[in-house]
Amino acid sequence: MPPEKASPSDATLQPGLVGRATANVTGALTAPALGSGSIAVYATPAMIALMEQAAVACADCHLKPGEATVGVALDVKHTAATPPGLDVSAEATLTAVDGRKLSFSIVARDAAGPIGEATHTRLVVDIGRFEARLAGRRPPG
Repeated sequence: MPPEKASPSDATLQPGLVGRATANVTGALTAPALGSGSIAVYATPAMIALMEQAAVACADCHLKPGEATVGVALDVKHTAATPPGLDVSAEATLTAVDGRKLSFSIVARDAAGPIGEATHTRLVVDIGRFEARLAGRRPPG
């Protein structure tokens, strides 16, 4: 199957767009609950998921029906601990559009200030073509 060559679907998908996501740090989002440590603080995997949610919120509303984005790269730093009970937020800024490739800069914060930062790459995909390729990776039977 030839690679997809279409560029992102909507001319409104431009650098400078911002997406946001928020969460409350519950016990289920702590390092012990997610298996990423033994201290009951906001887990890095939970912060990463929040960062991706912010990037999705930034881009996906600008896509054509039948398109979605998938994450393909993430470079993240978790720089401060957040205790349970606090709210956290992530803000993703679209920094570049190169064909189907979208690049983001993301900052996560709690009430005390920044807790993490990341650069993130997502690709615009045709959902039907993506699912067809995925079907070829499933085990037989």
